[in-house]
Amino acid sequence: MKSLRLLLVLIFLSVLAKSSTAQRKAEIAFSGGVVNYIGDLANEKFFPYSSAATGAAVTLRNFAGSPRNRYKTFDMQVRLSWHRLQYDETDPIGDMKGLELRNYLRGISFRNDLFGAETGFTYNIFLNRNQPLWKPSFSFFVMAGIGVFYGQPKADLFRGDATLSNRYFFWKDGSVRDRAENPQGIGKEVERDGRYETNLRNWNTEGQGYDKEIHRTAPYDLWNIGIPLGAGVRYVFNKQWTFSAELNYYYFFTDFLDDVSERYATYEELRAAFPDDEQFEMAKYISDPTGLGTDGYISAATSRRGNPELKDAFSFFSVEASYKFTWKKKSVYGQFTSR
Repeated sequence: MKSLRLLLVLIFLSVLAKSSTAQRKAEIAFSGGVVNYIGDLANEKFFPYSSAATGAAVTLRNFAGSPRNRYKTFDMQVRLSWHRLQYDETDPIGDMKGLELRNYLRGISFRNDLFGAETGFTYNIFLNRNQPLWKPSFSFFVMAGIGVFYGQPKADLFRGDATLSNRYFFWKDGSVRDRAENPQGIGKEVERDGRYETNLRNWNTEGQGYDKEIHRTAPYDLWNIGIPLGAGVRYVFNKQWTFSAELNYYYFFTDFLDDVSERYATYEELRAAFPDDEQFEMAKYISDPTGLGTDGYISAATSRRGNPELKDAFSFFSVEASYKFTWKKKSVYGQFTSR
């Protein structure tokens, strides 16, 4: 965690260093768009399009160059971002529901609001370098960087208070009911309340840290390093305003942005971590919401909870508006003016 915080400090120091020396101009940009989580959970065979959620970012760029140039071939940017990652394997996709969904029996869901600070380098490709840059024109770009991200995976597993009496029961026909599936079909359909009240990391869903002496793995970290890669197109509207469309792919070195990596916690591990009977039953449910993923043992009959070979990632398609401002030093103090 110390290395992650150090990286965060370095990101902001890079901006301060530039602004305190030869800084003469910069652009501030605001963007929003669509986030698609890519990880262990999915009912789609290829791209998990049903994971679509929202994201936004504020970016400072073009602060390393001369005020005479609109863009340089290489430039640096710093970005603060929010991306909502989510997936629910019990949600219908089109006309498919229940057992028609590939991973419905596993039935895991999560939401993670990921907040990040990143820095990156941009390579700009100009269609006509001889055209004055204050005139309307298009350019393309690619970028790569590194960032620090914080996020806590949660789930909507209870109606109201987090007690066993308020848990959801997922029937094989795709309905959510107030009691376990039974031959008589007795059970009232309920609506999930959309409150992501369950902090998944607290419930040792894969047996993390269940014993201080012989624990299998330590609880995963909520701070993580991500590698953003991207490409896009810019339209320079006038001296102040530029509009862009950008597609980014964020790769992480963790497999726990979704709280899913490898296997279900055994009942022995959960009992060791939660000796109270009610807490133990809660932990069983939170790790395996449908009750069909594991029988409490590690064996050939136990389905995998995730794939530890594939780290988590997400894509972000966004549109952006950026505004150019310049810095003039009049004395010891300075002021921002726009051009």
